[in-house]
Amino acid sequence: MRLDEARAVIARLRPRIDEFVAARADLAELKADLAAGRPSRHGGLPEAKGLEARLFADLEYFAAAGAQVKGFAPLLLDLPGEHDGEPVLWCWLEGDESIDWYHRLDAGFAGRRRV
Repeated sequence: MRLDEARAVIARLRPRIDEFVAARADLAELKADLAAGRPSRHGGLPEAKGLEARLFADLEYFAAAGAQVKGFAPLLLDLPGEHDGEPVLWCWLEGDESIDWYHRLDAGFAGRRRV
């Protein structure tokens, strides 16, 4: 996939990504409250299980859209593509506005380079 196509995938996923990040934060707070034995504004154990299911569904949704999920917190998505005739992964990290990085298939995150 070309860079512009990968960027369009991330743009389409963006609302779901934002919801994922918010739900992940809610789950982290809820688990902390449950572990401390205090009430949580996010509910209880049933709500925690529901949030976990939602997060896993979101990860499957990202994968079905063509993204490889490489990290959960922070969210890290790679999309297969080609740069200068070489197969690469377009790399998007939570907090990035768009895809501005790529890396070779065998180099991973440590091999990230600016587009």
